[in-house]
Amino acid sequence: MSKFVKYYNTVKYLKKIQIGYRLYYFGRSKYRKLTGFRYPLSAEAKSEDIKLQESIKSLKSFYKEGKRECFDFLNLSKCFESKIDWNFSQYGKLWAYNLNYFNYLEQTDINRDDALKLVYDFIEDIDNNKEGLEPYPLSLRGINWIKFIVRNGIKDQKIDDSLYAGYLILMDNLEFHVLGNHILENGLSLLFAAYYFNDRSFYDSAKEIIEKELQEEILKDGAHFELSPMYHQLILFRVLDSLNLVKNNDYFNHELEALLEKRAKEMIEWLNAMTFKNGDIPLFNDSAKFIAPTTKELKEYAKRLGVESDKKAVLKQSGYRRFDGKRYEMIVDVGNIGPDYIPGHAHSDTFNFELYIDNKPFIVDTGVSTYEDNARRFIERSTSSHNTVKIGDYEQSEIWSSFRVAKRAKIISLKEDKNRVEATHDGYKKIGIKHLRKFESYEDEIIIIDSIEKENKADEFPTAVSHLHFYPGIEVGLEENSIKTNLAKILIDGAEKIEIDDYNYAKGYNNLEKSKVVKIIFRNYCKIKFTFVTNGK
Repeated sequence: MSKFVKYYNTVKYLKKIQIGYRLYYFGRSKYRKLTGFRYPLSAEAKSEDIKLQESIKSLKSFYKEGKRECFDFLNLSKCFESKIDWNFSQYGKLWAYNLNYFNYLEQTDINRDDALKLVYDFIEDIDNNKEGLEPYPLSLRGINWIKFIVRNGIKDQKIDDSLYAGYLILMDNLEFHVLGNHILENGLSLLFAAYYFNDRSFYDSAKEIIEKELQEEILKDGAHFELSPMYHQLILFRVLDSLNLVKNNDYFNHELEALLEKRAKEMIEWLNAMTFKNGDIPLFNDSAKFIAPTTKELKEYAKRLGVESDKKAVLKQSGYRRFDGKRYEMIVDVGNIGPDYIPGHAHSDTFNFELYIDNKPFIVDTGVSTYEDNARRFIERSTSSHNTVKIGDYEQSEIWSSFRVAKRAKIISLKEDKNRVEATHDGYKKIGIKHLRKFESYEDEIIIIDSIEKENKADEFPTAVSHLHFYPGIEVGLEENSIKTNLAKILIDGAEKIEIDDYNYAKGYNNLEKSKVVKIIFRNYCKIKFTFVTNGK
């Protein structure tokens, strides 16, 4: 019964279009399996000469060792002796996806002939490729192939025919059952296909998706609505690439240029507000390092395209708030999991925050190291892996599987002024509890106050634990009612007990480093006061 309730509390938030397409694709798949249907993997195509300005180079992920072709994604390397296994699954699905994205065609040091060989190897083995024909890798690979072809002045019928067939498959498998960043990536990739093949059907589909999704997915404060700073950077990169395409070519009357430019500027201004002075982004909601282009790279690319802004967005609809003192920067989360119908990258992290001192990370989100459906994935999405309060054995939001959320915490009150924000969430309503957290920001100190309110006044207050995750290398020690570090002293009021424990900080995918977490155990009230020290005193 509990399993049924969990499924119900997950599915009830889905849009009708998601449910309809899931049922349609499921039924179609069964029918096609019975009839032996297979897509043509090459289709006669005629490509056009298009122009593109310089984009952003990708990180190095392809290299050669003698005759072996080697790939390094997600901090895991694999060398193929004679033939690339495009379905290589030993390192998980995300690694296999990266192999099929072909981002490495954009790395600085790749040899043109080596790159062409990789494309040909892919085409020749496409009959056996399952991962590469899924719509998401199809979308990203299409953009990367077209950028590579244009940059190198390549005219190759075999590549064009494979690319065109891939886009016909994409058109028949658009990710309306997922929506969010997936359907937007589909649409932006189809825009590249429309220009490269001068194809009106591709363009009409792309335009409809892009106009609808950019309206839906970019919030009024400029944030991508899945509320992951890393995915925001990735989507902004794709929007800028699409603006590059539309701005530099005369097909379709430049119809989408103004929209892409407007959204790009809004997204840059949100990043300006969300990026720490040293260039880092907070690792909220499935954000990881070394995946997306940096804010600096994105702004430089935008500038080359004529889009420029140093303005910081006023953070509101995304649920994030920023506070700056003399020596610190703090970004806090007082928003809902979002959006309801696609919370796959959301964590159980209401009232989480990150704190930087002297341009260095101090209190941090623990990050993500895997997308696999395993215990590590659950831990990294759980309440206790974030700088917030866990009550008893309960999660604020019911996370499950790799990308699922059933019941989720909702913000039920929010008050704020210039240096203060106070909010209450109902994530513990199943046990008759409300959690109120207040952030107060001053030039030389920060105060965080947690209050636990219960419906039944006769019941005892359950045990609550406030977590503070310190960046690796921060020295942490306990004194009476206080935590001493090499960058700040933290005074605690209302704690029954304070403990120091180890946790695993995700330096990236499949890359963990031990660090310290402080657990502040209390009942109904806890006050945490940060005072900033100089020269370790």
